[in-house]
Amino acid sequence: MPDKRPDLSPISTLSPKSAKLTIAVASTALALGAVAGTVAASTATGTARPAVAAGAPIQAPAASAAQFLRPAPGSAPSLDGTAQPYLHVQLVSATAKHRETPRQIARKMLRNFHWSWRQFKYLNRLWERESSWNVYASNPYSGAYGIPQAVPGSKMASAGRYWRTSARTQIRWGLRYIRDVYGTPHRAWDHELSTGWY
Repeated sequence: MPDKRPDLSPISTLSPKSAKLTIAVASTALALGAVAGTVAASTATGTARPAVAAGAPIQAPAASAAQFLRPAPGSAPSLDGTAQPYLHVQLVSATAKHRETPRQIARKMLRNFHWSWRQFKYLNRLWERESSWNVYASNPYSGAYGIPQAVPGSKMASAGRYWRTSARTQIRWGLRYIRDVYGTPHRAWDHELSTGWY
């Protein structure tokens, strides 16, 4: 009589059409290992769940955090038996705030000054040279401070609170300065190239 037990070996050869992948998701932490027909998962407490044959229904508990699956860097999963699939799971808090980089903030603020998005490349060159977009950049000789290298740095208090640490406040002040003195980031960059400052 043929053995009808499911094949739970680490690697089994199945066609891509018949291969199914079943994933059990734990609510706090999970470890996934998927191979052409098997899935092994464990919870955060370390209690192991038995391997489950492909196609078997699993009731996964609702997760309180978002899950993101991606293949291993430099290798794509294969279900033909030549490579073992690898799934990476990253848990991200649903309440975590997206933090924008100073460059992203500046790109969005260009609209407030009625400047085309094309002006950003000049602004990027200008502040990359001046401060490398570092909120804490300081010149001990001139007293220049922050992303736009305001002299003195306390001038930036007119653009908002926390001028010493807030990229948004510093960028707002810097864009106002460029508008009032040069008109556009392109003209400010031209001045920087010709004189070494703006």
